[in-house]
Parts: sequence; structure tokens; C-alpha cells
Amino acid sequence: MDEAEKDQLTARFRAYLDARSHASVPFDSAQETSGSVAPDLFTLLAELVALKNEVKLESRQVKSALDEFRSLFDTLRETNARLSDEQERHREQDRKADQQGQKNLLLELLELRDRLQAGLDQARRFQPGWFDGRASGFVASMAEGMRMNLRRFDETLARRGVRELPALGQSFDPHTMHAAELARNPLRPEGVVVGELRKGFFYQDRLLRPAEVVVNRPRGRTIGDASGAPPPGVWPLG
Repeated sequence: MDEAEKDQLTARFRAYLDARSHASVPFDSAQETSGSVAPDLFTLLAELVALKNEVKLESRQVKSALDEFRSLFDTLRETNARLSDEQERHREQDRKADQQGQKNLLLELLELRDRLQAGLDQARRFQPGWFDGRASGFVASMAEGMRMNLRRFDETLARRGVRELPALGQSFDPHTMHAAELARNPLRPEGVVVGELRKGFFYQDRLLRPAEVVVNRPRGRTIGDASGAPPPGVWPLG
């Protein structure tokens, strides 16, 4: 269809609309009076134009609704992400707090074990005087009871994942040992632990408490970290 035909059709359609606006009889009534049921070309074009405009309007409304839903979904996604991060941060804080509390409790239990060990050592070193031989049997019984209690205590700690750090006879390790004293035994290798003043312990795979040891240094050279300072980060959290 060329431009002339389009202009002619447009002019005829405009004249038809003008005639309809001045008609005294409604179009539907005129159709019913004339007995015609099929719409003419101009009526069909008018209905198509109205339908097209309605479809455009509904399309814009649907697009607007989709944009609003998309914005809402993005907001919900961001909110969920922030909530997940916050929950993870709280879980990490709770985990560290539980770990620190467990560490403090285990250290207190190790202090109690040290006292039991010290009492047992003193009982074993006890030498009764000539005037009171009956004390020997009493001290021996007490030492046996303390030995059994200490064994049960160690079994309880082992079930909780606490194990002893082997130090006596080992080379000095500044990361797990604290050189509290120095020995000068020429018959022992230099840098070997020849005494243990306080046992060290691991909790699972982490150092819970360093061992306080006596390190052999026969020629007076510095061995490892003999300053007495405990290694940093004994039980790292996380």
C-alpha cells in the first residue's frame, strides 16, 4: 500500500468517524435495523486500533509489575545474604567463646592434676623416722590412693582429647617447651631435656600448655629459647 492509498483510507476513516459523531441512531441499533451483522472495514479498523492500545497498556502494566517484583526479589536476596553473614559471624563468635571456655576449664583441670602429682611425689619421697614406723604404712596407702586417682584423672583427660607432651629425653623445642632451668651434664647430649618440672599437654592437635623443662647445656651455649618466655600462640583460636 503506497502513501496515496494510506492518505485516502485515512481520510475516509476520518469522514466516517465524523459522520458517526453526528448520527442520531446508535451504530449497533442501525446495524440491528438494517439486519447487517458483519462489521464493515472502518468498524474493524477501529476495533483493531482500540485492541492494540489496550494490549499496549496491559503490556506496560505487566512490565511495571515485573520490574517491581524483580526489585523486591533483589532486596530479599540482599537481605538474606546479610542475614547469613550475620549468622555466620555469630556462630564464629560463639565457637571462639566455647573454645576459650573449654581451654580455661582444661587448664584448671591440669592445675588440679599438678597438685595430685606433687602430692604423690612427696608421698613417694617420704622417709619415716626411727621413732614412728607406723607412718610408713599410712603414707604408702595414701600414695597408692593418690596414684589410682591420678591414673583415673589421666584417663578422663584422655577421653576429652587431652594427651601428654613427650619431653623427657627429647631435643628441646621452643615451640612446645619452656626452658625453666639449665643442666650441665657432660655425659648427656647438648640440648636434650634432662628434667621435667611441669608436664606439657596437647588438646587434640593443638598445644594446650607448654612443658617446663630442664635443658642440658654442658658448654654454656644458648639452646633454643632459654629465656624463659613461653612460645606465643600456645592455643590459637580458629
